[in-house]
Amino acid sequence: MDLLSNFDIKYNQMKTNKITSAPTKTIILFSLLLLMLTNGYAQIDNDSKLIKPETNITDDLLWHVKAFRPDAQILQVKAIDENGKIHDVKAFQSYEASSSVLNVKALVDEKRLPIKIILPNNKGEYFPLVAIRDDGSKLKIVAINDKGEYLEVKGHSKSGNVINISAITTDGFGYNIIAISPFGEVNSVMGIKMLDATEEAVINGVSIFAHVKAIKQN
Repeated sequence: MDLLSNFDIKYNQMKTNKITSAPTKTIILFSLLLLMLTNGYAQIDNDSKLIKPETNITDDLLWHVKAFRPDAQILQVKAIDENGKIHDVKAFQSYEASSSVLNVKALVDEKRLPIKIILPNNKGEYFPLVAIRDDGSKLKIVAINDKGEYLEVKGHSKSGNVINISAITTDGFGYNIIAISPFGEVNSVMGIKMLDATEEAVINGVSIFAHVKAIKQN
């Protein structure tokens, strides 16, 4: 029996808002100008070496992960450990790689922990999102509202191989989860199943239902 058949209908019918954005010419020109002002002009003598700008661009581009609803504020999305400590959640774009599909990870103690959808509890109502440590311990993924309250981020419905993810409020409403680049691009964060089997994989002893990616929507 499909685990998803136990979902409450009202969550399967939650509205999913598609958000698309693209960097404007103004932003691109401003970024280029800022880069020029930051680098300045270097004096090069016979003993010096020319340092090309591209040699300094080696780190991944970090996208902010947020919870969004058009009629409400944008909320931060974080990982919470067993001691209540808050950790950043980011989508990572490798240097010169496409922004179409990005990995979503938690930054915990200078490590990038994978964030996955795991199997639901006994009620089978939602599929929790967690960050997984090397020892198999798990951190909850939550959105934080302006009152400091935590809204758990969970998978709530399935369409084909896609698991829709939202931050769920106490009254059953959902915030879409999105990733925003420094240049204003927006991807949707969703669960992706690669296999038909219920168990997608086992990571550090934790059974995985689906992977979590930030995907560009057309």
